[in-house]
Amino acid sequence: MTNQPVIILVRPQLGENIGKSARAMLNFGLTEIRLVAPRDGWPNPDAGPSAAGADQLLDDAQVFNTVDEAVNDLSIVYAATVRPRDMVKSVEVPEGAIKDLKKGVASGKKVGIMFGPERSGLSNDDITSADKIVTVPVNPEFCSLNLAQAIILMAYEWHKAGGINIPSEIGQINEPATKQELQSLISHVEDELQFRDYFRPKAREPKMRQTLRNLWQSAGFDSQQIRTLRGVFRQITRPKSDD
Repeated sequence: MTNQPVIILVRPQLGENIGKSARAMLNFGLTEIRLVAPRDGWPNPDAGPSAAGADQLLDDAQVFNTVDEAVNDLSIVYAATVRPRDMVKSVEVPEGAIKDLKKGVASGKKVGIMFGPERSGLSNDDITSADKIVTVPVNPEFCSLNLAQAIILMAYEWHKAGGINIPSEIGQINEPATKQELQSLISHVEDELQFRDYFRPKAREPKMRQTLRNLWQSAGFDSQQIRTLRGVFRQITRPKSDD
């Protein structure tokens, strides 16, 4: 696809890491993966189980012998590395790199991000094929990201820059309680409190009722929560049996 970056894995070592990389990509909508001289050949039986459902990316993966062949049709390439290099290259953090890649895609260019082998990362020769470097400002005393972690950072930034809908709640969202349902709960509670002589002194009763009603109103209950609360209040206010 031309509307997203190609992910290029240079000399990846373990099939399971290739699978995990595909999984990380697909979580955020990236679907094109290229492999440069994978150590154990391709296809690799260890990749599928680690992909956790992202098998189509593995099936469609293109394999190249060299980095130059893998990036030949691309206009903008970033090399992902956290190590300093003895060469002059522009360096961006993920957010800045993604903004640059987005501009490239918007102008019709095909773009990509290169990641190196798990043990050593990209070599300087690999990086000469890239336009810029993207790096993550990690702990300088422990700059060790695994392959899938590095990919998911970039994939997330790409997806976020394109507009991502994040749910404000997780789980089933029920309809808000109606005013009638809420008033029924309030009346239930106030009747029980009145029966137990809660509203004292009498002069403070109106203010106490207002405070309680504002509390219930601000809670934002849904219908199921109202029913649950009414069941709780019925249970705790009924006479205890002598079982």
